[in-house]
Amino acid sequence: MTESNGTDPTATETDAPKPSAPKPGAPRPVPSANGPRPGNSAGARPAPGPVVREEESDKPHPIPHAHAHDPTLAHLPVASDPSKFGRVDEDGTAWVRTAEGERQVGSWQAGDAAEGLAHFGRRFDDLATEVALLEGRLATHVGDARKTKAAAQALAESLPTAAVIGDVDGLAVRLQAIIEHSDEAAAAAKEERDKFRTEQTARKEHLAAEAEQIATESTQWKAAGDRLREILDEWKTIKGVDRKVDDALWKRYSKAREGFNRRRGAHFAELDRERAAAKVRKEELCVRAEELSSSTEWAATAATFRDLLGEWKAAGRAPREADDALWRRFKGAQDVFFAARNAASSERDAEFEEHAKAKEKLLENGERIDPSQDIDAARAALRDLQEKWEEIGKVPRERMHDLEGRLRAIEKRVRDAADSQWRRSDPEALARAAQFRERVAAFEEQAAKAEAAGKTRDAEQAREQAKQWREWAEAAEGAVSNR
Repeated sequence: MTESNGTDPTATETDAPKPSAPKPGAPRPVPSANGPRPGNSAGARPAPGPVVREEESDKPHPIPHAHAHDPTLAHLPVASDPSKFGRVDEDGTAWVRTAEGERQVGSWQAGDAAEGLAHFGRRFDDLATEVALLEGRLATHVGDARKTKAAAQALAESLPTAAVIGDVDGLAVRLQAIIEHSDEAAAAAKEERDKFRTEQTARKEHLAAEAEQIATESTQWKAAGDRLREILDEWKTIKGVDRKVDDALWKRYSKAREGFNRRRGAHFAELDRERAAAKVRKEELCVRAEELSSSTEWAATAATFRDLLGEWKAAGRAPREADDALWRRFKGAQDVFFAARNAASSERDAEFEEHAKAKEKLLENGERIDPSQDIDAARAALRDLQEKWEEIGKVPRERMHDLEGRLRAIEKRVRDAADSQWRRSDPEALARAAQFRERVAAFEEQAAKAEAAGKTRDAEQAREQAKQWREWAEAAEGAVSNR
């Protein structure tokens, strides 16, 4: 804001400096260079204020440019009436009335007395504008209250010698009020700054605490890493925190981020070690499978292959490319064995016929199962039948469809009864168990078709899957029945 003692800052009215009050014993101010006006004696009524010449009298008195966009301009006062507070004599001498008496403020030589009075009135309006701007800034908390106070003090000090005509005493009162209230405004501004600093500090403390929690707890590595970057982006937008506090909080965040990165790196290093160990283990399983591929101990070797497959699954994943190559190697050895076993299956037709007879006997007993009397006993009998069914082994291909169909019928009858009971107890759990049974039936049907087509290996795999789904179905059924 432009500070003023009442003179026009554009210097359009005079280039003469503002005179100071004469000191005791000092010589009187020199009269106007144009000499006294008619009716005055030489040396009378000296003109201590600025001398306004005719070529300067019509120049405008704009509001200083520094205030052109000030938000307090809406509160600027209207033009005052200088005739209430002073006069300009016929000889051009300008006077202002204050509580201390009448004081000469300048000399008007650019027109008649009315024009001079209007001129010094405009000068007062400019000064009043400065005061109004200070009041507005203090009221709206625009700018630094300490600077507002300093400007008001400077204006107050300039009032006793200001070359203006207007309510100078009123301006003095207003300036004193500004000075008195500036300290309150400065205190309020400090309180607001402290509050803002506290809020911003709290935001960074919250972000630092969140980063520390992520660093010690999170195992969602990608999501946690993304969140730490988001915290950093938000951190950069927070301003106004005390430097020492900000440095301490930044160290907390930085330490947390580094801790998270170390923990994430350790996790993936451990994962690499686990995959390397899985690769070694699967290579060992491939060697064992290749050694068994030429065995003619069909049943024992098939069981061993099933055990090897379980070990394969328990070993975990090796690196992707190595894992795929090792699986092809393991499966190739397995296929060699089962292909040889299938080639020898023709020699076991008699054995398969005995199996068929044993399964027929099981089916005769199974067809007498009555689930309407005791569903738990029926399920137990069915499980016993299924276990013995699996233990008996293969039957001739031409008998397989008929025997499997009769077994499916027994299973369906027990399953339907169980489904009915499940629907009465827990529809959701029962529906899940029913889905498991359907998968069992689907895999067993797939196994039967594969067996009929001579695809023994596919049939074995389907039966393994059916066995797994059957265990899940039984677990689901048991959970419902135990309620």
